[in-house]
Amino acid sequence: MHRTWPIIFLIPLALLTFAGPSPALAQASQPPAVASAPLTLFTAYPGEVVGIGESASLNLTLQASSVAQTVQIEMKQIPEGWTATFQGGGHIVSSVYVEPGTNATVSLRLDQPANIKPGTYNFDVLAKGQDTQVDLPIVLTIKSKLPPKLSMTTQLPTLQGSPSTTFRYDVTLKNEGDEDLSVSMSANAPSDFQVTYTLSGQEVTSFPLPANQTKQVSVEAKPVSGISAGNYPITVSAQGGDAQANLDLTAQVTGQSQLTVTSPDGNLSGQANAGKASAVNVVLRNTGTAPALGVQLSASAPSGWDVTFSPQAIAEIPPGQQVEVSANIQPTDKAVAGDYMVTVKAQPSDGSSQSADFRITVLTSTLWGIVGIALIAVALGVVALAVVRFGRR
Repeated sequence: MHRTWPIIFLIPLALLTFAGPSPALAQASQPPAVASAPLTLFTAYPGEVVGIGESASLNLTLQASSVAQTVQIEMKQIPEGWTATFQGGGHIVSSVYVEPGTNATVSLRLDQPANIKPGTYNFDVLAKGQDTQVDLPIVLTIKSKLPPKLSMTTQLPTLQGSPSTTFRYDVTLKNEGDEDLSVSMSANAPSDFQVTYTLSGQEVTSFPLPANQTKQVSVEAKPVSGISAGNYPITVSAQGGDAQANLDLTAQVTGQSQLTVTSPDGNLSGQANAGKASAVNVVLRNTGTAPALGVQLSASAPSGWDVTFSPQAIAEIPPGQQVEVSANIQPTDKAVAGDYMVTVKAQPSDGSSQSADFRITVLTSTLWGIVGIALIAVALGVVALAVVRFGRR
């Protein structure tokens, strides 16, 4: 009888075992949560490209998961001849205090040796914390720096214009080196030209030009007055340190006529009788560098006046030559004696018109004076006769 009791008690226990795991055992079967690393070291850019002779500067960040600690930092791997410096708060440091939940930063500066060659260089930063240490691989690629070099180009090196034209050349200036330059502009031009440089609407003589960048410069060459026709070479130079670029330009100045309207003696005046045509001599002088072609003459005069020219048109006036024409001016019959203004205009077919104002003095006819005097005498005689006749009565 006593042996049956253990069996009775074992049966319910077996049933509970096969029915399924208890809640406590299910919870224990789940994978444990992964704990965060006690110390972390990283940088945003672990791989950089620098030129020969340039230092590399990287910002390192340290994080602690739970325990505040002082972390020692050093170079685990550094190529031969390189120099590594850790800086924090403006000082050289060898350790960093890190609190949980707060980033601690330190700057790493890597200086190249004097005989560095282009290539890839591997580094490793080691951080030793409380009961743990981490490292950070860094890769630097050294690239050969291009020497200072300037280039200057333009699509239209030759421009054509008149002596009054401002020749504007659109020039592209490029810094083809790996160093920023301060560029100064100059020009070797004939004394007949004044050369200026415009950048972004401002007149300049020098300006900064970053490495591998281009700027558009407007080179303006303005000739002085009276320049002769011909080809004028202009050499523009850009100087930045040891780099220099030259650009040859050409200004083709075409001849231009320049008329002046005057009189043989320079006295712009004349006389005319009312109702009668009077000749006034006009001189057309070409002081330009090209012939004045197809010159047409015209005049502006008071209302009712008639002005014609002989000849009315001139086929050509060579440079430095003059032509004399006759202006036939006829005032109206009712013109009162006095001074009047007549404007004589000369218009070449290939240039601008020129004009001059002539003062014309109008004279009335002497016949009218004689008639007037006779009428006055007759009137006086009639009056005298009337007085004598009626006075006797």
